[in-house]
Amino acid sequence: MVLVWLIVVLMAGGLLAWMSNTLHRDLPRWIALVTMIVGLLLTVMLWWQYRASAFTVGADGWLETYSVSWIPEFGISFSLALDGLSLLMLMLSFFLGAMAVLISWNEIKDRVGFFHFNLLWVLAGICGVFLTMDLFLLYFFWEVMIIPMYFLIGIWGHENRRYAAYKFFIYTQASGLLMLLSILALYFVHGSATGQYTYDYRLLLGTNMDPDTSRWIMLGFMVAFAVKLPVVPLHTWLPDAHSQAPTAGSLILAGLLLKTGAYGILRFVIPLFPAASHELAPWMMALGVLGILYGAILAFAQTDLKRLVAYTSVSHMGFVMLGAFSFNELALQGVVMQMITHGISTGALFLIAGILSDRIHTRDIERMGGFWNSMPRLGGISLVFVMASLGLPGLGNFVAEFLTLIGAWQAHRLLTVLGAIGVVGATIYSLRIMQRVFYGAQPLHQSYQLPDLSLREKLIMIPMVVLIIVLGIMPQYALDTSRAAVVAILKGDRAIDHDAPTATIKQGGTHD
Repeated sequence: MVLVWLIVVLMAGGLLAWMSNTLHRDLPRWIALVTMIVGLLLTVMLWWQYRASAFTVGADGWLETYSVSWIPEFGISFSLALDGLSLLMLMLSFFLGAMAVLISWNEIKDRVGFFHFNLLWVLAGICGVFLTMDLFLLYFFWEVMIIPMYFLIGIWGHENRRYAAYKFFIYTQASGLLMLLSILALYFVHGSATGQYTYDYRLLLGTNMDPDTSRWIMLGFMVAFAVKLPVVPLHTWLPDAHSQAPTAGSLILAGLLLKTGAYGILRFVIPLFPAASHELAPWMMALGVLGILYGAILAFAQTDLKRLVAYTSVSHMGFVMLGAFSFNELALQGVVMQMITHGISTGALFLIAGILSDRIHTRDIERMGGFWNSMPRLGGISLVFVMASLGLPGLGNFVAEFLTLIGAWQAHRLLTVLGAIGVVGATIYSLRIMQRVFYGAQPLHQSYQLPDLSLREKLIMIPMVVLIIVLGIMPQYALDTSRAAVVAILKGDRAIDHDAPTATIKQGGTHD
C-alpha cells in the first residue's frame, strides 16, 4: 500500500490545502510543505530498505507491487510497481516539490490554496506516471499532469501567460490523444492475438505484431513522449511555458514534467516495441543530436534569462534521445543520471532566475550586470549550477553526459561526435550567463541595491548544491539504484541475471 499512499498523500494534501485557504492564508503553504516532506521521507525509507540488497529485484521483477481490479470487463486494473528507476524519480519528485513550495512562499499571494492544490496534483500525476503498470492508468495520470499545470501557467504566470498556457495544453493534449490511440491499438492487437484483452504492461510485453503495426503504434507513444521531453521540432511550447510560468511552475516543468517523457521512452517505448525501436534508432539519435545543437545555439541567442535556460533544457534533453536509443548499459545509465542531474541543475537555474526577477522585476539579461558585489552568495551558488550545466567534472551533469557519450560511441560514432560539440556550446551559453548577470559593470541606466539570499532561499539552494556535488563525486549511489532496472530494459523483460558483472552485459549493436 505504500505505493498507493505516495499518490493519495499528494491528492489529499492538495484538497486539504485548497479547503484550508479560508482558515489562514499561510495554512495551505504549510500543508503542502508537510505533504512534500512526508512523501520524501517515505521514498527515502524505501531507498534505505532496499539499499542493503543493492536493489536486486524480487521474484516478479519489482521491488514493490500493488494491483487491484478496477474495470475487469475491459481488462483495466489499478496496478502500480516500483523498481530502482522509478524510485529515483520519486525521490527527485518529492525533493523538487518541496523546493517548489518554498520558492513560492512569498511569490504567490492570490488564491494560495488553489495554487497549492494544482501544484500537488501535478506532482500526483507525475508520480502516477512513474509508478503505473496499466496503460489505461498511464493515460489517466498523463491527463492529471496536464490540467493543473495549465492552471499554474494561466493563472499565476507572467504577462503572456494565457498564450503560453493554451500552447502548452494544445501540444500536450494532442500528443496525449495520439498515445491513447496507440494504447487502444496495442490493446486490440494483443487481444486478437491471445484472446486476452488487457492494459497490463507486463502482459503486453512481447506482444506479437507485424513490423508495420509495431512501428505505427510505437510512433504514437513516441510523439507523446517526444513532446514532453521535448524533441526538436516538437519543442516550441517549452520556451513560452517556461518564460511565462511562475518560478515553482518552471521548476516542476524543467525538473519533473520533462522527465516523464524520458521515463516513458525508457519504460514503455523500448520494452514494448524493441524491434521498432532498433529499426528507428538512428533517426531518434539524429533527432537527439539536432536538439543538442539547436538548443545550444538558441540558448546563446536569448536575452530573456528564463527563455535562455529553457533552451538549455532542449539541448540537455537531446542527450536523453541520443543515449536511450544507443541500447547499451553505459548509455542508459547516462540517461538516468541526466534525468536526475538536469532536474536539479536546470531547476536551480530557474530558481535563480526567479530570485533575480523578484528583486529587479525583469528577466532581460541586457539590464543586468555586476550583481556579484551585492549578492556574492547567490553568485557563488549560480556559478556552481552554471558549471554543472556546462558539464564540469566533479558535478553530476558531467557524469551523465560522459556516460551517455561513451555509450553512444558504441552505437553511432558520427552522431556521438556531433553530440559532443553540444558540450562546447553549453560552455559558451553557460559562461555567458555568469558574464552578463554577475560580472562586469551594471548598465549605465540601472542602479540596483540588491539583498543577498534570505534564510528561506538558502534552505532551498544549499541542499541542491550539495546534491549536485554528491552526484558528481559519488554517482554510484544512483547508478547502483537504477542498474537492475536498466539491465531489464535492455533485455526486454524482467529476467535479470543479478550475478552478471557490468562488463559482460551484452551491448547494443552499432547503427552506423
